Amino acid sequence: MSKLSNKEIKSLIKNSYTSRTNILKMMKKGEGHIGGAFSALDIITVIYNSILKFDPEKPKWEDRDRFILSAGHKVLALYVTLADAGYFDKEILWTYNSIDTRVPMHPDEKVLPGIEFPTGSLGHGLAVACGIALSARLDNKDFRVFAMLGDGECNEGSVWEAAMSASHHGMDNLIAIVDRNGFQVNGPTREVMDTAVLEEKFSSFGWEVKTIDGHDFKQIYEVLSSVPFKPGKPSCIVADTIKCKGLAFGEDKFEFHHWHCPLDEINNAIELVNDQKKKEYLKIER
Repeated sequence: MSKLSNKEIKSLIKNSYTSRTNILKMMKKGEGHIGGAFSALDIITVIYNSILKFDPEKPKWEDRDRFILSAGHKVLALYVTLADAGYFDKEILWTYNSIDTRVPMHPDEKVLPGIEFPTGSLGHGLAVACGIALSARLDNKDFRVFAMLGDGECNEGSVWEAAMSASHHGMDNLIAIVDRNGFQVNGPTREVMDTAVLEEKFSSFGWEVKTIDGHDFKQIYEVLSSVPFKPGKPSCIVADTIKCKGLAFGEDKFEFHHWHCPLDEINNAIELVNDQKKKEYLKIER
């Protein structure tokens, strides 16, 4: 199994925390779903920097791997990552929360390259990913399809219909990643609608499942590099994450699922994120 060097891990940390800073800059015009964007960001950073096969110069290249952000409200994380990957000019990011912006609060593939499907109505992304994965097989294509869901999103029955279908058709080119940060818009997931033991649920639907720390770059890279986990079976990664990871006063608080941020708090938030980046560097250097 391939492994990351400390230099590579530090580069991923830098990218991830630069993305957090850029998200905060985007939010200077008022609001955004920062909690899930920050919890998913480390995984998305690894996917686009080390795993996915794509070409930003040819965003509709037929042989590209696909990434579907089923939990579309986390799209701030995807926007900054796509901009960093070269899909579009970063100046577009600063139009967020503006009239006719190309980076709206939920993704729209018709206005921005790199977006595969318009998501935001929860529970649909995995089914779409299943359809794309099945089409790859029918067309004799070897691209892979990655779908990121939230643990709160797994309240939706359509997720489990898609999970059943993927297993039935043996879609080993499909990888589901559940960003399990433990919170949704109204409170802790275990209190709103408990999705506990997701590993056993996906396994019972015929998936091969692994659990990781969703902020450990080494674990993220190694598990994503080893898919499919078993030939003939779809792979599920349950990633334990922290809501609003990297922003100390927002971590593990459902109130930061969607943050109406006062303008005068943005610069302080950016400083806190930069402080956390330094702490992450120190962990690698020990």
